[in-house]
Amino acid sequence: MRVSIHKHISNPEQFKEQLLTWSQQFREVVFLDSNSHTQQYSSFDCVMAVDALTSLKTDFQNAFDDLKQYQQTTKDWLFGYLSYDLKNDVEVLKSANFDGLDFPDLFFFQPKKIFVLKGDQLEIQYLLLCDDEVEDDFTEIVESQKSKVESATSLKIKQRIAKDSYIEKVNKMLEHIHIGDMYEANFCMEFFAENAEIHPLEKFQKLNEISQAPFSVFFKNNKQYLLSASPERYLKKVGETVVSQPIKGTSKRSLDPIEDEKSKQFLESDSKERAENIMITDLVRNDLSHTAQKGTVEVVELCKIYSFLQVHQMISTITSKVDPQYSPIDVLKTTFPMGSMTGAPKISVMKIIENLEETKRGLYSGAVGYFTPEGDFDFNVVIRSILYNQENKYVSFSVGSAITALSVPEKEYEECLLKAKAMHEVLQ
Repeated sequence: MRVSIHKHISNPEQFKEQLLTWSQQFREVVFLDSNSHTQQYSSFDCVMAVDALTSLKTDFQNAFDDLKQYQQTTKDWLFGYLSYDLKNDVEVLKSANFDGLDFPDLFFFQPKKIFVLKGDQLEIQYLLLCDDEVEDDFTEIVESQKSKVESATSLKIKQRIAKDSYIEKVNKMLEHIHIGDMYEANFCMEFFAENAEIHPLEKFQKLNEISQAPFSVFFKNNKQYLLSASPERYLKKVGETVVSQPIKGTSKRSLDPIEDEKSKQFLESDSKERAENIMITDLVRNDLSHTAQKGTVEVVELCKIYSFLQVHQMISTITSKVDPQYSPIDVLKTTFPMGSMTGAPKISVMKIIENLEETKRGLYSGAVGYFTPEGDFDFNVVIRSILYNQENKYVSFSVGSAITALSVPEKEYEECLLKAKAMHEVLQ
């Protein structure tokens, strides 16, 4: 049981900063920020959960069954992540590539303390065992000062796959497409730094400031961090309605309004980008149909252009209504990993990209989010994100692009560099 208390917040943006500063004392932190991107599927502007009462940490084996049991037994708010390598629980697949981060494949926790902000209204939900701490905590939060950070050592960021090797690998993917093994694949490469010491909160604040993405995340599990400026929703469930919003299609922003509009129009009319998006939309429709009531899978928006600070993106929105026989975890398991980060047909693609990529994806291209006590959920896609293992002193970020029959390897490489720009800027 939880106690719920409401407060009026006079300066919500300042309060979000204070919340984050205050949260750093806890071992477990999840901070989700929509950065004022209001759209019909938003439930709040930001939510923060801290301090685990219970938690679930596991590798991929039987991970979805374990999560189902945990969610159904707890019947409370749960926050955490699904890593990409849970694919090995869903299908007969493996992840044998190098992993410098060493995060668990799945991690969720039941927080003692939750803060939900919508406009200038804050709802505080504390478990009964600590509800006497609400007022003292609130006073501490509003008195929190942004800590001054000494500059950390400069990082030497390396690229896991050199340009020549990248082009060679994309050409191999094109061969797979031409002989009919697949139609489209999301191919990713890693940038990394070893012996790295960074200040995670400071780096997140910088990344968030230059990206202002609708699915931003600051995640901490002891010494493991995710700093995410994700623009993409993987899956949301409210009642019986499920919403997926895959992104496929990217063009750069320009400070010149005329050039910026040209870039946007070019993306909207680009036949390759539209073909990519429509293929993944079709895959998502198929994934959702596994748990949907008959005839309820619907494409609400197809290839709509949304503009963010760094890039323009092409996004489609697909909805369905869940058949009552299926649990929330069934909906996740039958759609995971998300089509925008794999390709089509999904299983064949996942085998091919495992062979050609050189890094285990782990939390990158997985999902971070939450379950409510009612069994609703909302998860992002972990892209445009920095991952940091403080213990291993290892920093990593990965980027990818969709390879189709129309792909030009050099252009795909340039798209990857464009997507990497914000993370590079933050870490240098």
